[in-house]
Amino acid sequence: MLPKQQSLTLSPYIELYNILIPKDNMLRKMDELVDFTFVYEELNKSYCHDNGRTAQDPIRMFKYLLLKSIFDLSDVDLVERSKTDLSFKFFLHMAPEEAVIEPSLLTKFRKLRLKDMKLLDQLIGKTVEIAIEKGVIRSKSIIVDATHTKARYTQKTPQEVLRERSKKLRKVIYTLDESMKSLFPSKPVTEGIQDEIRYCEQLVAVLEEDGRYTEIPKVREPLNLLKETIADDVERLQTSTDPDAKVGHKSADTSFFGYKTHIAMSEERIITAATITTGEQSDGKQLKTLIEKSRAAGMKVETVIGDTAYSEKDNLAYSERNKIELVSKLNPLITQGNRKKEDEFEFNKDAGLYVCKAGHLAIRRARQGKKGQGANRVDTYYFDVEKCKRCPLREGCYKEGAKSKTYSVSVKSQEHMAQARFRKVKRLR
Repeated sequence: MLPKQQSLTLSPYIELYNILIPKDNMLRKMDELVDFTFVYEELNKSYCHDNGRTAQDPIRMFKYLLLKSIFDLSDVDLVERSKTDLSFKFFLHMAPEEAVIEPSLLTKFRKLRLKDMKLLDQLIGKTVEIAIEKGVIRSKSIIVDATHTKARYTQKTPQEVLRERSKKLRKVIYTLDESMKSLFPSKPVTEGIQDEIRYCEQLVAVLEEDGRYTEIPKVREPLNLLKETIADDVERLQTSTDPDAKVGHKSADTSFFGYKTHIAMSEERIITAATITTGEQSDGKQLKTLIEKSRAAGMKVETVIGDTAYSEKDNLAYSERNKIELVSKLNPLITQGNRKKEDEFEFNKDAGLYVCKAGHLAIRRARQGKKGQGANRVDTYYFDVEKCKRCPLREGCYKEGAKSKTYSVSVKSQEHMAQARFRKVKRLR
């Protein structure tokens, strides 16, 4: 059953917080600035309201996970530190002598309560709200950009993840006592995930049964991380090659496997919106989402500043309709002319080349037409025809038997012409 509000902290030792925790302590300042009651609103549907035992306060559970993220601790080490660190207990609204939770409750909270919560948007929204209230944000402009994020388990098998963590633990043990090698189980000779899990469980059992090193911090942390991986993350590990991640391009010659984090921030460098896509997605397509999320968070957006990726035709039209000044340098390669929407390819600004619907990057570009002589100049992009022959999306895109696959673009939209005039006026001011 969900508690109605946070309980009051009553204790004869409460004055210890005022004596021992400085006024400028990060957790004290965070607790004073942020109203965490939004957690009740978000998790309201995740709890029963008329029967059952009263649940652990969801705000406290949420704060536990914030501490876990800020200080990069396993569940077990987080709870252990909460027993003795008064700044943790103060932030969690606990009495100094109050008992902490069981670590297993954090796993249940993550899986059962937070699975549908839009946590990132909530935290950004609260940050912007506080920044506006305190007068930190005064501007009406946002800056938009994207950053590449490699998949956490970039093309690694679950076995490789477990091996890395067990190897890290063994290396720490060997620095203390090399004779432990003779007590450790034999490494698995098969590639099966269950054999790797069984080996890790046996490794943990040997160390805990021996007991001499498990309380040493440099042993305890990798040990707890391995245990948590086995107990809590095994389902996720079994799909940890991350089928949702895609190949994106940093330049014409370099790529990455993972995601893109698209960010909007105020001129005061406060993040006002963020969204995450797979690595091959175009930066420009996220502009509308970033603007609308920024406004939903409380920002008044009158000007948007971005690089050439954001100057595509749809963004210019959207900005004009919503009376937003879009400051984005034109790239003559990003307009699609009269091509149908379903036939458009995406321009990758980092590589300076187009990417087809299947995610394949063009291999070269050739410019046709002469500057200033009548017709629009055209850039033709050439794709690897061998990939096209095997591509599952080739129907309607690649003509069977063709010796080449090209994609051509030109600049001729009214939106781009208007944007060019706008930028010329800006430069004259």
